[in-house]
Amino acid sequence: MGGSIAAIGMGIAAIGAGIGVGTIGGKALEAIARQPEAVGDIRANMILTAALVEGAALLAIMFSYLVA
Repeated sequence: MGGSIAAIGMGIAAIGAGIGVGTIGGKALEAIARQPEAVGDIRANMILTAALVEGAALLAIMFSYLVA
């Protein structure tokens, strides 16, 4: 029973990371379309934020694995 709950937790973490990175990318593209001269700053902030989201998802997956 514990293994299946951990697997559900891992799946939810992966889905959340996918949604988060997709939202970040979409909003960054909207920002670049509105202000093309700021593409460098927007891209750097997008990459940093996406890395933080992926790191949080990786931690959630590892914690789910360790609990099981």
